[in-house]
Amino acid sequence: MTTVLGVDACPAGWVAVELRDGRFAAAQHVTALRSLLPGAAGAVVVAVDMPLGLLDSGWRRADTEAAGVLGPLRSSVFRVPPRAVWQEECYEVASRRCRELTGAGLSRQSWGLVAKLREAGACLTEPEGGRLFEAHAEVSFWALAGGTPLLHRKKSWAGQAARRSLLAEAAGIVLPDDLGDAGRVPPDDVLDAAAVAWTAYRIARGRARSLPDPPQHDRDGRPVAIWY
Repeated sequence: MTTVLGVDACPAGWVAVELRDGRFAAAQHVTALRSLLPGAAGAVVVAVDMPLGLLDSGWRRADTEAAGVLGPLRSSVFRVPPRAVWQEECYEVASRRCRELTGAGLSRQSWGLVAKLREAGACLTEPEGGRLFEAHAEVSFWALAGGTPLLHRKKSWAGQAARRSLLAEAAGIVLPDDLGDAGRVPPDDVLDAAAVAWTAYRIARGRARSLPDPPQHDRDGRPVAIWY
């Protein structure tokens, strides 16, 4: 049996959807990503909807290519600046550093990821870090839809209905109405976790692709890519 996890950040921590042989098995909510991994010892792949690979200079090709395939939803992809930017302690200094390294400033929306991005990056150095792969839910949904961007945003009624149906009909991932504690998480975050769980299963089976292909690599040789 192949067990994988898809994980998405949510306002009160992280939400994870577990698949076994590609089918829904469980969902859980945790406050810290590090606390999730030891209990997921049976998962061969953990896909996380959060930037994991950072470059030393310039913008990541992964984000440019992901925005390129998403059409009207391209704004859901934030450009991820170099490593040094995320090491700053305040937005104003980080934005100046970003301009020095890339020629452009840093959006406040991107800086809003800083705490979760650092948390996820720290997990890469843990013993379980080799199981972590970066995914992006909208790219996963794009792939599930046969390379067609979805028309409605994920927080809308139409968008959530379309995503839940796509998971069930194209991937066989049927999300139950009762998710226990995870049911308190915003529905778009649960749907995102399920979408990247689908990507995790593709990675585990050797069927996933990446943006870019081949990936860039960070200073430690780890791939800098969005998998789908």
